[in-house]
Amino acid sequence: MKQSLENVRKTCPLIHCITNYVTVNDVANALLAIGGSPIMADDIRETSDITSICSALVINIGTLNERTIPAMFNAGQTAKKLGHTVVLDPVGAGASPLRTETALELLEKIRPDVIRGNISEIKTLAHGSGFTSGVDAAEGDTVTEQNLDASVRFVKDFAKSCGAVVAVTGKIDLVSDGGKCYVITNGAAQMSRITGTGCQLSALTAAFAAANSQDKCTAVAAAVCSMGYAGELGVLRMSENDGNCALRGYIIDGLYNMTGDKLQRGAKYEIR
Repeated sequence: MKQSLENVRKTCPLIHCITNYVTVNDVANALLAIGGSPIMADDIRETSDITSICSALVINIGTLNERTIPAMFNAGQTAKKLGHTVVLDPVGAGASPLRTETALELLEKIRPDVIRGNISEIKTLAHGSGFTSGVDAAEGDTVTEQNLDASVRFVKDFAKSCGAVVAVTGKIDLVSDGGKCYVITNGAAQMSRITGTGCQLSALTAAFAAANSQDKCTAVAAAVCSMGYAGELGVLRMSENDGNCALRGYIIDGLYNMTGDKLQRGAKYEIR
């Protein structure tokens, strides 16, 4: 965990984000806070050029449209040709045919190195169809202590079948490369009241994976722990009159002030 974060700080990876315009500013600030460098470009006339100078690419389908979909494939194909890390965030896969079909096509044609989503989105990719509650996981899909063993098996199997590191995030986070699985319990319930924490995390996973290419699974787990622990620290800072707007800033501050030693002490996980 410690080394993964320190490698991000040392290398300052440039991350190309084709991401959700609802959260793009917070995504950029989270990357800057953790030690990466963001660039946002979704015009197909430059996506290949921008991707070629970056260490990693994030494809987030949160606000996809007929203009950005071709740009996502163009950037993804360029990144894979150059051997750069590609992260897919299938936001809302299962909520509409367009989202589901686009996510499945990206999975098949781009073959991302990392897939980060909630459990319903990941199940949609694994099964080819599914249901999400807007951009949130369906209540019946939630990973709990009661279904944890089955959830770990599912994530391992899906990671193995698609050849990617799969990160399922929620109350309990799971990160697997098909062999080992990190079971992570960092985070705070209040984080669900802020839009964009998932989008920020997907960008963080790209920075961590790019800076730690020899062990992407551990790197992604470190990114998940960093985000969750920053949320915990942010909640501790909240005063009586603070709300989700203040917490959003506190989380980014938490990432900015995160050190390898602090992460090592605060990370809550086991490996199965």
